[in-house]
Amino acid sequence: MNVKKPFMFLLFTLVLFFNSHCKTAIRTGAEQPEVYLQLLHNKRVGLVVNHTATVDSVHVLDFLIKQKIDVKKIFAPEHGFRGNEAAGVEFNNGIDSKTGVPVVSLYGKNKKPTSGQLHDLDVLVFDIQDVGCRFYTYISTLHYVIEACAENNVTLVVFDRPNPNGDYIAGPVLKKDFSSFVGLDPLPVVHGCTVGELANMINNEGWHSSKDKCKIEVVKIAGYNHSTNYSLPIQPSPNLPNDLAVRLYPSLCFFEATSVSIGRGTNFPFQLIGYPDPKFGDFSFTPQTIKGVAHNPIQEEQKCFGERFEEFDQIQRFTLSYFLKYYHSFENESQFLTRERWFNLLSGNDTLIKKIRDNWTEEQIVDSWKKELDEYKKLRSKYLLYKDFN
Repeated sequence: MNVKKPFMFLLFTLVLFFNSHCKTAIRTGAEQPEVYLQLLHNKRVGLVVNHTATVDSVHVLDFLIKQKIDVKKIFAPEHGFRGNEAAGVEFNNGIDSKTGVPVVSLYGKNKKPTSGQLHDLDVLVFDIQDVGCRFYTYISTLHYVIEACAENNVTLVVFDRPNPNGDYIAGPVLKKDFSSFVGLDPLPVVHGCTVGELANMINNEGWHSSKDKCKIEVVKIAGYNHSTNYSLPIQPSPNLPNDLAVRLYPSLCFFEATSVSIGRGTNFPFQLIGYPDPKFGDFSFTPQTIKGVAHNPIQEEQKCFGERFEEFDQIQRFTLSYFLKYYHSFENESQFLTRERWFNLLSGNDTLIKKIRDNWTEEQIVDSWKKELDEYKKLRSKYLLYKDFN
């Protein structure tokens, strides 16, 4: 008897099962048309989407058109509909060349859909991959979309997606006086929510300015909880190219207000720290403008010295340790902290920089956030759609 054939058949069957299981372990909201198509049929639909809005590698726009959904227009956040605009670069309205659907910029003259842009819509669909940080502007776009829908009686359907930093909560909670497009709501730096959970929180806590509530339908993620390790299948923005960058982003973003480079303008953004002085490390790199990725990056054309992060497992949580190390390495603060107002907007307060100036340790600073984080955790628990971590 040839035992190889039954063995190989069994092995082949196990491989198919394993691959199928891995593929279907998590199903994003967009991957569940059996849930949401009934909400969109015979409706005039707008999409708030970018390049991350996909259904099995097909863009949501193309998928919905194939399903005979009447898609009237697209609203595009920072980085554009196709995700090819550099950070902070505004862009104009246009037309999607593939489908002919009008594209409205929400990162240009207006960051909130106007009544005129919504008058011919019944439903807006929000499908954008977030990374779980308060200063990542996609959730500011979500805030304004909720507000606009509430004001114009448009239903918002959120296709939920996993949060790759959704397994913990950290950082200071934003104070109202420091509200900006890099932080509109009283959230900590790492908020621990999916966009679906955030949408309900923003709406029901009255954080937007409309006197009315928005009607929100969240298409939940199947097979997800807040302890789930989730590797992003598509990079969410030009300077977060991989899981390591996404994990480091909450800790390194404060350097955006300094003279220190964190790798914008290189092949390893948010995976490097460096400055044009050999005392900062043996690893060297030279930031350059990269079209659609980095426009006039910090220390452009200057050879920087520092360190490169390569091991994902060593990067666990938000930390101030990198920032404090560099802060105390400069003789003059003004050489390092070049945009204090920007730092305060990223921090969501003006007390963090004062504590750093007073030589507080990271442990002391983190302890000072405990009360506000405990209050936030209680608030957050009301809006959880998935089993929490711990």
